[in-house]
Amino acid sequence: MVKNDPFENATKQVNDACDVLGIKDKGLREYLAMPNRLLRVKIPVKMDNGKIRVFTGFRSQHNNDRGPYKGGIRYFDPKGGVEYMEREVMALSSWMTWKCAIVDVPLGGGKGGIFVNPKTEKLSDGEMERLTRGFAYKIAEVIGPRKDIPAPDVYTTGREMTQIMDTFSKLNDNQYSPGVITGKPISMGGSLARNVATGLGTAYCVREAAKALKIKLKGAKVVLQGFGNASTFAGIYLEKMGAKIIGASDSKGSIIVPNGFKTEKLIAHKEKTGSVVNFPGSKTVSTEELLTTKCDILIPGALENQIDAKIAKNLKCKIIGEAANGPTLPEADPILYKNKILVIPDILANSGGVCISYLEWVQNNMGYYWTFDEVANKMEANITKGFRDAYEMSKKHKIDMRKAAMALAVQRVVEAFEQKGIWP
Repeated sequence: MVKNDPFENATKQVNDACDVLGIKDKGLREYLAMPNRLLRVKIPVKMDNGKIRVFTGFRSQHNNDRGPYKGGIRYFDPKGGVEYMEREVMALSSWMTWKCAIVDVPLGGGKGGIFVNPKTEKLSDGEMERLTRGFAYKIAEVIGPRKDIPAPDVYTTGREMTQIMDTFSKLNDNQYSPGVITGKPISMGGSLARNVATGLGTAYCVREAAKALKIKLKGAKVVLQGFGNASTFAGIYLEKMGAKIIGASDSKGSIIVPNGFKTEKLIAHKEKTGSVVNFPGSKTVSTEELLTTKCDILIPGALENQIDAKIAKNLKCKIIGEAANGPTLPEADPILYKNKILVIPDILANSGGVCISYLEWVQNNMGYYWTFDEVANKMEANITKGFRDAYEMSKKHKIDMRKAAMALAVQRVVEAFEQKGIWP
């Protein structure tokens, strides 16, 4: 048995959504929870030292009732080992199904990965390419522009996506196939706005939440936990909407600046010193002090499992926008709901990435490319509608936004399934 099985957690969320929707059919529940297919492959690679090393790779295809499978490929080595990673990609493929459904893009859920940590193992560029192309060869039969469209994830970049695209194209009569994968560099058919997508999407969701709660964004105080891509762009775009950033953190520490600071200035400080700590005018605080600082908006954009029951009781914010995956423990959700803190769950708050991935795929398939503003506006339309629909569901059923978002997503997949029926 896998300890702290992530797929069990994903399955529980599906069943909770089914409870909200009154779905009692056990077979339908099982269909919604289980992946359609799980592929596990071995990838032999000749390393730079001349020796052969065999890697294990996965591709989980969860549900394609609303469109082709969609989801990232990660190169990672979770503590639970290969067996844990298998369950992890199953869970992540499930969450991708619901993420796509919430923002109403016509895609399903998939996820993949290789059990390796290229950062700690210091794989050379040549070893990385041989590994990536070997994996692409092994999964080539199950991916494609109309079947399954992967994307980058943990420790994978546009370069790996390009190598997968090139391998797939050469295996298919040299047909140029940019739509087989997303997250590519602009020069290889990538989309503008991809680099800001997650943070910008979070900012759009926060803006809609502020409207729903009748909170003015002008002057609203924001705390950013984490200072990576998602948090920094969330901060930049919330600033443009009139908000004031008063706190931030990275792996080396957390800071508070009561009178606020410009995100761009903190980015420059971190680039120069390697950390947000010791930013001029700041006070260094603990992670718990950062999270419980009085503010209007809290953006957890770092690691999972940051907000437990103890911290939830002491939060002094009005809105939480989960830019990271899984920052809030299940035990905290009832406390936050009782304390009238509106949580924008991760599968909605950080869905900007999948929105732009979808738009990249559309551009690839039609061979015509939009401007930054055109892409951002199309993403805004999807993600804001997703928020409004989930918020309406939460009010209708008197449930928190996490359960509402899941119920909304499951409802949309069930509608598609019932229209299609079962064949063969």
